[in-house]
Amino acid sequence: MKDQFQSKSLNSDSIRKSFYISIFQWALAIVVTVIAFYPIYWMLISSVKSQNEILMLQPTFWPKEFHFENYAAVLRKGNFPKYYFNTIVMTFGILISQIVTGVFAAYGFAKGRFRYRDKIFLLVLGALMIPIQVTFIPLYIMFARAGFTDTFAGLILPSAVSPYYIFMLRQTFMSIDDSYIDAAKIDGLGKVGIITKILTPMCSSTLFTITLVTFTAGWNSYFWPKIIAKDESRRVLTVGLAKLRDTFAGQGTMNNHEIMAGAVLAIIPVVVLFFVFQKYMLSGYSKAAMK
Repeated sequence: MKDQFQSKSLNSDSIRKSFYISIFQWALAIVVTVIAFYPIYWMLISSVKSQNEILMLQPTFWPKEFHFENYAAVLRKGNFPKYYFNTIVMTFGILISQIVTGVFAAYGFAKGRFRYRDKIFLLVLGALMIPIQVTFIPLYIMFARAGFTDTFAGLILPSAVSPYYIFMLRQTFMSIDDSYIDAAKIDGLGKVGIITKILTPMCSSTLFTITLVTFTAGWNSYFWPKIIAKDESRRVLTVGLAKLRDTFAGQGTMNNHEIMAGAVLAIIPVVVLFFVFQKYMLSGYSKAAMK
């Protein structure tokens, strides 16, 4: 009887402890969610407020009046259809070039057999440590002399190769057993066929993940497009948003409501892609972490 009583007491303590842990986890998850989502919420409600309401000393967490004309004003002031087109061309140019260079380079570093392979790969990893702000001066001089200013080539080529893309795919390719490659060679597949028909489909979740990350980075790119594309005809969304604050005379204006509306228009494609492909992203990150 005494042992049964002690067993029930231990079970009760274990259930109580598990309950408290669950409560703590839920509370922590809610706090983190609120912190992460609050800036997005503030951007959304500010995009339909008036400028006077945004500048009030006591902030309002819900608009007193909805001003959807802010979006029309943004489209009227800035050439947003052109900005969207330029951003789409730049982003997909970067995306396609990084997929091609990343897949083939990752195969070489993972399954290739050549001298100094690992040492060369260390140099690729070293490129991850160097921000573009360090290299933009020689890059700009090189591209300006080549006549690539205010061109799509100038926007795309500096980001055509991604060390991050190569690293992630190399780790995934290394986890695939060589027997699959040997079997493909027996069936008559060459290296291109092995990459496109064997390895790439087996790594689809990781490929999806890093492709979406690359798309987001390209879509949100600001520093290099601002430097290399001065002309309106090659201006991208991020630079166009910054220009919303300037009048024709170059003076700063108080139009936070329009800037917020422009930001909402700019993030729509990224948000849609995330919600459509989020399960692939989570799957890819979990598999990469396991490897």
